[in-house]
Amino acid sequence: MDNQDMPREQLGVCAEGNLHSVYLMFNAVDGEEAALRACVASVAQYIYELSDQYADSAFNGFIAIGANYWDTLYPEARPALLKPFPAMEAGSREAPAIEFDLFVHLRCDRFDILHLVANEVAQMLEDLVELVDEERGFRFMDSRDLTGFVDGTENPRGRHRQEVALVAEGDPLFRGGSYVHVQKFAHDLGKWHRLAVKRQEDIIGRTKLDNIEYASADKPLTSHIKRVNLKDGDGNSLEILRQSMPFGSVKQQGLMFISVCHTPRHFELMLQSMIQGDGAGNHDHLLHFTKAMTGSSFFAPSLDFMASYGA
Repeated sequence: MDNQDMPREQLGVCAEGNLHSVYLMFNAVDGEEAALRACVASVAQYIYELSDQYADSAFNGFIAIGANYWDTLYPEARPALLKPFPAMEAGSREAPAIEFDLFVHLRCDRFDILHLVANEVAQMLEDLVELVDEERGFRFMDSRDLTGFVDGTENPRGRHRQEVALVAEGDPLFRGGSYVHVQKFAHDLGKWHRLAVKRQEDIIGRTKLDNIEYASADKPLTSHIKRVNLKDGDGNSLEILRQSMPFGSVKQQGLMFISVCHTPRHFELMLQSMIQGDGAGNHDHLLHFTKAMTGSSFFAPSLDFMASYGA
């Protein structure tokens, strides 16, 4: 991928992991599109500049626009593959679609800075949007999900993160942007912890303590890893960059799953493989212990796109 003339990406899209996160979901006030376009550009630039100011605590973030709201905010141009969240269900397994107009994703290794910036962003957007949902995420142990298994092991590394996450070719106006899918999963940890560790490992497809992936021949067809590690017809991995973190309280807790990718197709195929299975009755058995509460589709454009359309 040639990055010489790549527009300025929002740094939070491809950032490495952090200790804390804040997720803000907004719906827009009708009739304020011109003001909101300018404000979105200002918020994105402000988040970008704060990454220098708070570099010691690795602050980063991005703002993304909902698939169903995009044409209202930017009627002149639309990302080629942007579409609503691919809601689906099979049996007792469901991936509902609950769309929002704006998604602000903030992460940092200091929670006080996150709290400060989240309030500043909300104030910048005041009177133009309504805050509909808010969650706070956190790193659990050594980057584990609340199930006790290391999360994000399959993530691309180094510069390959940009290659996976950012639009590079085929849609020139949206180079440097990313297709974003968000699902809030609530875990049934009581039910999960009643399982023997070996049974948990079979459901994931990886050992729990030392995080060793099962050999391919040993992975149950219903294991989570088997269902999400997909390849195309040429044997190339269908990768996404996961920016997920655990969230919640004692009352409700789980995983804020966040996929960023240069195409929405990879996420859609993974979700279909998990819920609908492989056509032979093999779905993801991890879904017996966690439930998707939301499902939302967004596009996080480059800073340059927002600046040019927000003027």
